Amino acid sequence: MSRAFLSESNGDFMDDDVPEAKYPLPEGVKNYMTSEGAEKIKTELAALLNKERPNIAARLSRTVTEESGVEKEHVLGDRRRLREIDRRIQYLTKMVENLEVVDPKRQDLDRVLFGARVSVLENGRSTKVYRIVGVDESNPPEGRISWFSPIAKALTGKRVGETISLRIPAGEVKLKILRIEY
Repeated sequence: MSRAFLSESNGDFMDDDVPEAKYPLPEGVKNYMTSEGAEKIKTELAALLNKERPNIAARLSRTVTEESGVEKEHVLGDRRRLREIDRRIQYLTKMVENLEVVDPKRQDLDRVLFGARVSVLENGRSTKVYRIVGVDESNPPEGRISWFSPIAKALTGKRVGETISLRIPAGEVKLKILRIEY
């Protein structure tokens, strides 16, 4: 949006109240994702670009031209939301540019690789299931871990029956691979 539509003279417009987009991958590293994850971020990017951002920009444009009893807080909220959207668009665009969809069916299905659902016995006591996914798809409480995480890196390349030792913040953990599914 052109900054010409925004009044900055009163100090109400501040870029630093919305944090900058941070990219979770080092420069030059591919953004590996499942096909489902790739579709999800592409859909979100399209919705932001084609619906949400234009709607808010149009509303702000109308309030600037009308100036009839519009609450200052509402305008400031729209400006803040627009900055949030712009940063999210910037982030998603970079992630899509570096996107590489990994098809698990084209891999060695006997080893843990991207897209695998891995059942492990943790410290000989409890069974956990992890699915190795892209950084934007990860949700550790649900068992979806980023391929870039220490657990996924330790599991990658291993086969059923192998045990790995891993130091995590909670201490040393031993994981025995019980099952690999794709």
